[in-house]
Amino acid sequence: MSVFTHLVAQLGRLLEPVLAESATAAAIVLFTVLVRLALHPLSRAAFRGATPVAGCLPVLLQLPVFFVMYQAFSSAEVGGAANELLGHRLFAAPLGARWTEALGDGGLFGGQGLVFLGLFAAIGVVAAWSAVRGRRAAANAPAPVLPAALAQAGKGGAAPAVSAEQVEAMRKLGGVLPLLSFGTLVTAAVVPLAAGLYLLTTTAWSVAERAWLQHRKDRAGEGVRSSL
Repeated sequence: MSVFTHLVAQLGRLLEPVLAESATAAAIVLFTVLVRLALHPLSRAAFRGATPVAGCLPVLLQLPVFFVMYQAFSSAEVGGAANELLGHRLFAAPLGARWTEALGDGGLFGGQGLVFLGLFAAIGVVAAWSAVRGRRAAANAPAPVLPAALAQAGKGGAAPAVSAEQVEAMRKLGGVLPLLSFGTLVTAAVVPLAAGLYLLTTTAWSVAERAWLQHRKDRAGEGVRSSL
């Protein structure tokens, strides 16, 4: 954890001449972007459906980063020394503060409370964007072919048709799953502000990355159709 603390502190010092007290908050965002850039090849492989494992790895590899972020802004000491990160702020709110503490210091619309409200609003916008894209993708998805149908087709028999009820159930599930993004709001309300910033950045990256990959896929498909 001391390595992470040192890295974020150094990034914060580089940004301090421009961003003053909010430099460490910007360093957390930058650090998150660097992590997601490193994981982009795995995310791209997952989008292409290369392997089932590829879809899980980007999420699993982020868990230790989130845990270290949480610990770094929850511990008063790091490596036996005072944790220098706890003294940094995002505007009026300390990066180690939680929403409950902000409510006790000025209330919902106090200085700290407004910072958290801004964070929640940003996460809500990203979650809504994810939900809209997910519902649209589920509505436009072709009817799935069940494994049993594939097995029978492989034996030379005709693949049985998937029932309308099964198709509708799968599409409803595809429309509900994106709503899980709103669970990030609950997490951000109970973790330190710094961890909430990490959640906002990585969630926004995930949605934007998937939209970009889908756009490239659609353009490639249009190029193939136009060449036929």
